Amino acid sequence: MKVNSSSRSVAVIMSVSLFVLSVSLEAAVMKLDPEDGEQIMEYFKTHALLSREKALLQASVREQKKLLVENAKLKKDIEQLKTQLQEKQRRRAAKTLLSSAPPPQTLNSAPTTPANQLPSSAGATAALLANPLPSSSSSHERRDKQSRRRRGERKGVSTAPSTSDLLSLGAESRVDVSRLDLRVGRILSVRHHPLAEAMFVQEVDVGENGPRTVVSKKSPLSVSLQLQGSLAVLLCNVKACKLKGVVSQARLLCCCTSDDCIEPLFPPTGSAPGDRVTFLNYPGEPDRELQSKQKVWELLQPDLQVDGRGVANYKGCSFEVKGKGLCRAPSLTNCIIR
Repeated sequence: MKVNSSSRSVAVIMSVSLFVLSVSLEAAVMKLDPEDGEQIMEYFKTHALLSREKALLQASVREQKKLLVENAKLKKDIEQLKTQLQEKQRRRAAKTLLSSAPPPQTLNSAPTTPANQLPSSAGATAALLANPLPSSSSSHERRDKQSRRRRGERKGVSTAPSTSDLLSLGAESRVDVSRLDLRVGRILSVRHHPLAEAMFVQEVDVGENGPRTVVSKKSPLSVSLQLQGSLAVLLCNVKACKLKGVVSQARLLCCCTSDDCIEPLFPPTGSAPGDRVTFLNYPGEPDRELQSKQKVWELLQPDLQVDGRGVANYKGCSFEVKGKGLCRAPSLTNCIIR
């Protein structure tokens, strides 16, 4: 690079000048002061070496600053490209859904027969005799259907699916971890469940106007009572349900081993209540609320695990709070998350 070549040229020039200066200066100093000439020359040589090292250090600092600026620019470009890619993927998914949707059903009116094709009176009489009129019940049904169709036309009812319906169908067909609304929460208080000895009741701040109530189970090695004031990871778009008389509004994610050792999953240092936990390979938006009939959590939970380094991941993709780090288990490794 240019900085490296310039720093080398500066070093070479200083070395040559130092040599020439030392030869000529040493002869002059020894003439003026034979006794202290050697000490003066040592001082000059030391000062020259220090100047050279200072020049090299300044060149390396300039090179480091330039690299930092280039890295920041590359990171910004990568973020922009990632945003554009996500937008293109959303548009492509919406376009695919719209193209695969059935065409709107139009209400066809009864076919009209041209005047020149109308049967004569004799032919009409024979046709009526061959095909007797339908029963009164079937004629009533036809009239009801026609009247319902007319009412639908007047009200402007269309049987074609809307764009929002198609997008919602596309979101439901996508089953991956991006549908989970995972957030950082601060546990404000922990108490025993009044009606169940095997449960805790926690008040958790997840960055909203008020705290959420979370009911979680105890374990033989549970330390939930010691978590007051600490940060944790919560699933916030589960449907609120009543557990032994107390409504639970979120789910506390925990790392669990086969011998029922349970630890809460911790977010990275520097996280704040309300921070989203995201996944680099799954950039979609979470559902507003997970529907119990779709069983999204039940389908995704087997792939939520803690690896050998203690890092939480989904199919090898780490739990990440953007700009702050990865979510980890306090001490457990190679276990599941539930």
